[in-house]
Amino acid sequence: MPSLRAAAQRGEVVAVYTQPDRPAGRGRGLTPSPVKLEAAARGIPVLQPESLKGELSHDALRALRPDLMVVVAYGLLLPQRILEVPRFGCWNVHASLLPRWRGAAPIQRAIEAGDAETGVCLMQMEKGLDTGPVLLPQRMPIGADETAGQLHDRLAALGAQVLADGLGLLRAGMRPVPQPQPAQGVTYAHKLDKAEARLDWMQPAGVLARKVRAFDPWPVAEAEIAGERLRIHGAVALDEAHTAAPGTLLRAGRDGLDIACGTGVLRVRVLQREGGKAITAADYVNARRELMRA
Repeated sequence: MPSLRAAAQRGEVVAVYTQPDRPAGRGRGLTPSPVKLEAAARGIPVLQPESLKGELSHDALRALRPDLMVVVAYGLLLPQRILEVPRFGCWNVHASLLPRWRGAAPIQRAIEAGDAETGVCLMQMEKGLDTGPVLLPQRMPIGADETAGQLHDRLAALGAQVLADGLGLLRAGMRPVPQPQPAQGVTYAHKLDKAEARLDWMQPAGVLARKVRAFDPWPVAEAEIAGERLRIHGAVALDEAHTAAPGTLLRAGRDGLDIACGTGVLRVRVLQREGGKAITAADYVNARRELMRA
């Protein structure tokens, strides 16, 4: 959304491509993406092909006679013949410092890995997965308690700024100089799987705390605590020695639920019961006072 707004400021966007409307909500009715709604509000034509591989998609894009295509978290592969249609090719706004974290989930994987910083790369697209040369990079520190959702929003704003800078250079006839990605340091941010959300108490508390942050707002970490399956939205690692079996509830109080891990203790601060909403540990303990007496 921020990148679309940045690109559309001068009325130069001739069309917006977004994925087809998907079922959403309790009624599972077809729901347009926020990108489609934003484009429609600006009077920009919207195209929603299921794929870009066919002749119809290719011909429709050629008919637009685009100078440039900008891709932001589109979710569909662009064939080589599509990449070759625009005069200046295709730019991708990618939320990592390439070549680290190529792929589908760079924000989540950076947090999960404990990276101290990330950023945005404006990249010239080619057939490989995020392998193209970088046009403009911008770095950003990752907050110690920052979730994937919070970092996503900050990177979206930064990406819009980087895109605006690139477009400004192109308008002025100073096309950004592509810098090939180094061969060293390549990592892949594999797509998130809901099965990853289940926490393994055998792992160190620090690892689990990062997973909680990385998987918020989706798929949200979950675990069994005190005999109940809970989703965990907020937690911190405590550097505390113990002899308890991993998964043991050590303490329950207003500050949190302290769970023994393979190394250290995970303090759960914000959680969600089955069918409920996210609540603080204090509210949870008030509902289960027997835990404080355990």
